[in-house]
Amino acid sequence: MLLEESGEPTYRSQKDGKIDLLTNRRFQRYHSECHVCHGPEGVGSTYAPALTDSLKTMNYDDFVAVVSSGRVVQTPGGADSVMPALGDNKNVMCYLDGIYTYLKGRSDGVIPRGRPAGKDPKPAALGEAENDCLAG
Repeated sequence: MLLEESGEPTYRSQKDGKIDLLTNRRFQRYHSECHVCHGPEGVGSTYAPALTDSLKTMNYDDFVAVVSSGRVVQTPGGADSVMPALGDNKNVMCYLDGIYTYLKGRSDGVIPRGRPAGKDPKPAALGEAENDCLAG
């Protein structure tokens, strides 16, 4: 996993449109778990906000807290907007760093809409770490 100086996970993109393997794989995980509410590529929907906007001001720790514990936000119309707690969902939590880096790259305008152009090769240790998380 790539880390910023702050310790937050980050992405790496290349001029040819390829991105690092973790971010690419989390593009896939985002679209299997999150896009139903937050729209394709994190652009939002009538049901949930654009995460590409949220991550312009939300840091990694706040992102993890909201995803794992959920949040209720009062909307101007008086209806509550509810983000369910996903802390027990291994299909999200085992991949959360990469989901964050994918959305952060989209938010920063570095990762374009659509399927990424390619990815780095998969190291064996990554598959083992994912399997351990899912089994644990």
